[in-house]
Amino acid sequence: MFVEHPKIKANSIEKRMYQVNIASSANSQSTLVVLPTGMGKTIVALLVIAEVLKKKKGKVLFLAPTKPLVEQHAAFIREFLVDSEPMVFTGEVGPKKRGELWKDANIIVSTPQVVVNDLISARTKLDEFALIIFDEAHRATGDYAYVFIAEKYRGINGLVLGTTASPGSETKRILEVCNNLGIVQVEIRSEFDPDVIPYVHEIKVRWIRVPVPARFLEIITILKDVFNGYVKDLKKYGFFRSNKMVSMKDLLKVQREIRARLAEGGGKQSSLYHAASAQAAAVKVNHALELVETQGISALKNYLERMGKEANSRGSSKAARSVINNPKIKKAIRLAYEINLEHPKIGFVANEVKKQFKAKKDSRIIVFTHYRDTSELVNRELASYKGIKPVRFVGQASRGEDKGLTQKKQVELIQDFKDGRYNVLVATSVAEEGLDIPSTDLVIFYEPVPSEIRTIQRRGRTGRKRAGKVVVLIAKQTRDEAYYWSSVSKEKRMKRELHVLRTELSKQIMVGEPRAISETEIEMIAEKIAPEKSEPVIKKSEVSEIVKEDKKVPATINLKTQTKRSQDEKKGQLQLTDFSTKERKLAIIADTREFNSEVVKELSRKGIVVESQQLDVADYILSDRLAVERKEVDDFLASLMDGRLFSQLKMLKSAYINPILVLEGEGLLSRRGISDQAIIGALASIISDFNISIISTSNFKETANLLAMMSKREFDEGRPVGIRGEKVSMSLSERQQFIIEGLPGVSATLAQRLLAHFGSVDAIMKADEKQLCEVRGIGDTIAKGIVDVIKSGYLKK
Repeated sequence: MFVEHPKIKANSIEKRMYQVNIASSANSQSTLVVLPTGMGKTIVALLVIAEVLKKKKGKVLFLAPTKPLVEQHAAFIREFLVDSEPMVFTGEVGPKKRGELWKDANIIVSTPQVVVNDLISARTKLDEFALIIFDEAHRATGDYAYVFIAEKYRGINGLVLGTTASPGSETKRILEVCNNLGIVQVEIRSEFDPDVIPYVHEIKVRWIRVPVPARFLEIITILKDVFNGYVKDLKKYGFFRSNKMVSMKDLLKVQREIRARLAEGGGKQSSLYHAASAQAAAVKVNHALELVETQGISALKNYLERMGKEANSRGSSKAARSVINNPKIKKAIRLAYEINLEHPKIGFVANEVKKQFKAKKDSRIIVFTHYRDTSELVNRELASYKGIKPVRFVGQASRGEDKGLTQKKQVELIQDFKDGRYNVLVATSVAEEGLDIPSTDLVIFYEPVPSEIRTIQRRGRTGRKRAGKVVVLIAKQTRDEAYYWSSVSKEKRMKRELHVLRTELSKQIMVGEPRAISETEIEMIAEKIAPEKSEPVIKKSEVSEIVKEDKKVPATINLKTQTKRSQDEKKGQLQLTDFSTKERKLAIIADTREFNSEVVKELSRKGIVVESQQLDVADYILSDRLAVERKEVDDFLASLMDGRLFSQLKMLKSAYINPILVLEGEGLLSRRGISDQAIIGALASIISDFNISIISTSNFKETANLLAMMSKREFDEGRPVGIRGEKVSMSLSERQQFIIEGLPGVSATLAQRLLAHFGSVDAIMKADEKQLCEVRGIGDTIAKGIVDVIKSGYLKK
């Protein structure tokens, strides 16, 4: 029996009543659909799209997190919808072309970041869309692009459909997804629901406990001893007061606590720096332990080798040096190189794969590994057996000599897997979601994962069109066992809480008109399902702003959150809301890389059009005379250490009359092993030598507030937004200094010293290396670089 609908091709979609019922419900109210993998979430979406098009309610926007998944959904729509040609938007479609296509297309399938960019740049609006589908909706938390798109869609009389197989086990996370997307009802089906059971194929899950070799245990004992030593140090500094086993989660919590204390200042700062180093070292040793317990000796050796290179490199961390130089670690390294044995899991994988092909020659198998090093070992082992045709399937990022796979190559490999050129995928987490991988006969977990979402996604790669099997390898008496039971427990809790949530949402929301969930309701529902105390999903803070209007004198201005003032003090203070932008649109040019930040989204929320361009100078251009370089604290310190900072600021100053450096974030004097004196000296140089104002902000919201206010002032004065900036009017001495600053390794201070010593630009150009070295701060390297530039012939490219 097939679905009958004027917008769906005849005899093409099997009619399953649970899909029809869910779609019918989703056509009336914004809905989160939770269905097991392989149960047809995309078909539900197709049914909803067909009804929207039939009633001519408006356009449809279908969002998916990856390009391959976008193309998969577009192909599905083409195959089954009548007279529908969806437009596909990814980063490969240029902004100008997208601007035209937005107007013409009825169905657009896109990655979310593309839509975010076009909304921020005002290339499109969402008021023409009757339906937005968020595939893999569990991602709609934090600052993921889905959240911003849904926020922009709020207030428009349209539908939202979220689809996922695994929204998570934490009540607040599920509620956060619902709230962020404007969801007012949840449709849940499990493999045990009566209307789903007829379509469910059996999945047999078997776990195998793998013994750890005695030689491995010797290394594990040494590493545990070193790890406990660092934990003991942390206890000495006031952390880990209980005697319970310390996990990676505990270590990361301590890291946040240390950073917070350092940012506050005061107290025993030196002790906190020692604690930070001990924490970082503990993390490194803990990771080494995980590798030898669950992955094998090769993975451990590769990791320790990389750490050794890090420890011996310039600017290496104290933690890396501490670990590598520890005598016990040196002993562990020696033992590792003496062992000519891989983890027994490798052999178990090979046996399970051979057994499956013996039972069914045309089988398709996926082996999931958490680490790339392990995937290479498994792939090499399987390739040595006749009839087994494995291929490695990893993400796009390259790591040293290990090159990643482009999305195009990923799609090709999946097609080869379907066609039988390969019959085993040895995959990292990239194959868990977002790719159209065909149903397999067997899925092997090289190691269990503690995440219930990832466990469900891995397991969902089998049992789609026929019965399937899952084998989970667990190294005995290691963290593998804890991870396995953690995921089992979380999955049970997720299913229980989803059903309770459906009931509670009905009580709280389904009275009167459909609407989004309020923050109060989130708290009430969360308390009912999980009564333990917890932080609210959304934290609110108020920020008071201080604005310094002196345009001539550079200054450091602090916009960080202030205490509340009395109403009398606030009278007469300009607020951003006083600057109405309804009548005229403000515009800012932002570097393309800034579109990955939250600042541009916040500017869009304020009604400012932000145009994306690849800028050679500055991150934000507010007018033809005013430009801003934005540095988060970590980036500021990194650029200070690697030398980028002053060259960037030199270019900024030469291009714009009013250059500004925005320093965003907390803990400037507590993040890295750089002395306070060096950081403060750099700030002083930026102000006095470069004549650049520095403004400090706590977060992206304060940065956006500042940019919006400065942009409004420039706009009101009729200043156009210009990329190059005005040619700065310089005095003769300033122009001479500017010329000398262009020489390699020459800062503003060195340029002044050179001019004072030699008296003219001409004399500097004629000086030899020995004469240049007479100037304080000029060494052999800088002197040679200057002479090379001046004396060498011009080589035209």
